[in-house]
Amino acid sequence: MIDVLPRRLSLLTVLLIAVGVLMLARLGSFQFQFDAAAYLRDSADTSYHTPRESVPDRGRIFDRNGELLAGNEMFYIIGVSPNLINEGSKADVARKLSEKLGIDEAQLLIALQSNAEYVPLTKTPVATDIAQKVTALNIYGVKLDPKPRRTYPQGSLAGPVIGFVGGDGRGYVGVEGALNDYLAGQTRFTQDSPIPFEINTNNVPQPGDDVYLTIDRSLQYLAESSLQDAITKYGSTGGSLIIMDPRNGEILAMASYPTFDPNSFSKADADSIKNRAISDLYEPGSVFKIVSMASALDSKIIPRNWTYNDTAVLTIGGRNIYNWDHAGHGSTIFDDVLIKSLNIGTSTAAMIVGPTIFYKYLADKWGVNARTGIDMEGEATGVLHQPGDSVWSDSYLATNSFGQGLQVTPLQMLSYVNVIANNGQMMQPHIVLRRVRGDTVFKAAPFAMRAPISADTAHQMRDVLVEVVSKTNGEGHPAMVRGYTIAGKTGTAQLYNPDILAYDPILQEATFVGFLPADEPRVSILIKLDKVNKYASETAAPAFAELVKRLVVLMNIPTDAERQKLQQQGGSTSQIIGVR
Repeated sequence: MIDVLPRRLSLLTVLLIAVGVLMLARLGSFQFQFDAAAYLRDSADTSYHTPRESVPDRGRIFDRNGELLAGNEMFYIIGVSPNLINEGSKADVARKLSEKLGIDEAQLLIALQSNAEYVPLTKTPVATDIAQKVTALNIYGVKLDPKPRRTYPQGSLAGPVIGFVGGDGRGYVGVEGALNDYLAGQTRFTQDSPIPFEINTNNVPQPGDDVYLTIDRSLQYLAESSLQDAITKYGSTGGSLIIMDPRNGEILAMASYPTFDPNSFSKADADSIKNRAISDLYEPGSVFKIVSMASALDSKIIPRNWTYNDTAVLTIGGRNIYNWDHAGHGSTIFDDVLIKSLNIGTSTAAMIVGPTIFYKYLADKWGVNARTGIDMEGEATGVLHQPGDSVWSDSYLATNSFGQGLQVTPLQMLSYVNVIANNGQMMQPHIVLRRVRGDTVFKAAPFAMRAPISADTAHQMRDVLVEVVSKTNGEGHPAMVRGYTIAGKTGTAQLYNPDILAYDPILQEATFVGFLPADEPRVSILIKLDKVNKYASETAAPAFAELVKRLVVLMNIPTDAERQKLQQQGGSTSQIIGVR
């Protein structure tokens, strides 16, 4: 017995020594390899902080006068943590929530009896007034998850121009799409803490920039209603209408039909959502004669006093070219090519100028085969086949001269007309007037993209286009408005029908482009009507006149006589503008 006790003590001593060595080693690891402070901090973060993605308020969109076009409204998902609600009161809670949410009471009771940590009670976000009613119940365990939603207080007004914000929070189409990075702001990833003094004000995300557009809400409404009236009156299936300031490239209004309401974009089809004014390519027809004859005149090869023999048919590249009336007009002067809209006239001029110079003007100077670069999403690129392309032939020289066999957007076509109105300068089309980020304002700086023709050529072409409207035999005469000198041109273009692999024998594209006052342009307008069975002189031109009669009142554009009187009194009319 005495011998056993020392042996047991020896074993106990060895065991204690071993444990001591292990403890010393562990302490050493704490001292040299383990950051206790970091360990405790990480443990605290895990226990008390919840990671959260902080989404900023999306920037608002206004018209040029500060009228709200796109804003934000808060909606809420109502949910519950069933384990935080007393078992005996769940039936009463279900009844109260049913009254406020309009959800079946039995369905809510099933959700409240769930074993899940959190159960959403509303499938879609509810408005603030409903959320407030639920909050007033003061039920512990019921939670409100805020969900910001983009709202468009003007409804469908300018829908394709503004665009929409999808369920993923990204902007699509128009301004919402093009300026998404500016409007969206800067998302921050933060750690939520229940400890009040740990709130970090730097975690508040940077809101998106507010954007002010060049469009005027009143002019936009006028454009849309005028386009709809014309479509109904002339049996069109759709169309575009653009109002611009040719001096600086500002879009004052841009209408498309069909259209859509961004508040319910999910119900719209792709044809309604797209902005036809910048995304639809079409063969412009005779309005393009402005470009062809301006190029010929600017080249110095065709002078203003040029004459030619207008025959009933002209054969070029194996193709017969006819005038719209299938008649020959004999000895014809430069001006009458546009006044009477003669295809053989532009074809003859293009042949004399030659393909090298003709296509250098169209491609390099006018930019027919390029985008305008407008600050909107969805702009299409013009299509121009040139010598050397596999599909090009000599007949293209003739057909391109009167706007067939090439494609442009309505915005491109109006930009070309603006060159005539703006002394040969093509201004960059834009729809953003300014962006505002806090106290910083980023203003648009209008600039000329190119100068396709000289100022002298532009002035001569302006005078011819005035004759197109003012002369009783001019194709544009139905666009005349008493008291105002208008420069303009009609265009009735054949419409390619893919079903018959040929141009449609009945339906056409009708366009009128013009600007006023002709000597001091304040506004330029394009109206395009799709699939009509009459000429542009019978559809788009009179629709233009009806629009202008209302437009000059809204924009406060004085008549020619009023401007002349002011000038005689020593006043200046150069600064008279029609929009704020």
